[in-house]
Amino acid sequence: MRIWDLHCHLSGVAGLTPEERLGNLLRYADRVGIERLCIYLGLKFVQDPSPDDLMRQNDEVLRALAKYPDRALGFVYLSAKHVQSSLAELERCVANGPMVGIKLWIAERCTSPDLDPLISRAAELKAVIFQHTWFKTMENQPGESTPADMATLAQRFPHVPMICGHTGGTWELGVRAIRAHKNLYADLAGSDPTAGMTEMAVRELGANRVIYGSDAGGRSFASQLAKVHGAQISEADKQRIFCDNLRQLMLPIFKKKGIQA
Repeated sequence: MRIWDLHCHLSGVAGLTPEERLGNLLRYADRVGIERLCIYLGLKFVQDPSPDDLMRQNDEVLRALAKYPDRALGFVYLSAKHVQSSLAELERCVANGPMVGIKLWIAERCTSPDLDPLISRAAELKAVIFQHTWFKTMENQPGESTPADMATLAQRFPHVPMICGHTGGTWELGVRAIRAHKNLYADLAGSDPTAGMTEMAVRELGANRVIYGSDAGGRSFASQLAKVHGAQISEADKQRIFCDNLRQLMLPIFKKKGIQA
């Protein structure tokens, strides 16, 4: 099967430079048959980035992409706390650069209307939109979104496809929270490889709204691949989850940039 990994980081991987770290990630990916990696965030995570932090994180990803342009796909790190700086980074890295998506993390919940200009411009560029989410047992960090917050965002942009990162970690709740919003996709990355996760997502959302990701180097490729390889679903649905759904989301921006799919 073709396998594209939606969710990878340079953090948590051996190497002193972005190029070395992506090289190591690709070496591990080759062992398990992963063709392409989506990468975002730089060498050291910054949860509430300043404008300078955003640029530095994105510069590190750009360095890694330049070394391995045929194997890696980059997402620009943005923050709704810094709208104008984020719009500038979106132009620099996506409109005028090689990146194909946007990464939104913890700094500001996605219920904030400050996010709207970033979503609108990303949609114009056909960039893939990825929002980290989590349902935590204690409480989320300040600014950390949940799948329920993504449902609110989806209501503001009902025709813009967006990916719900981690499906909220507590995936039984996450799947239910996004179920009614057809423009929301479930990212399988990051949680433990518990039996039934992928089956529930396919049953409740349809196989065409579920996307494989690993969260490497925070998680191993093998444990996250097992969620799909071991699922009691059809081989055709596994192929959709492993590659076809993400590839379909990326085709519009690939065509604009002349990227081979």
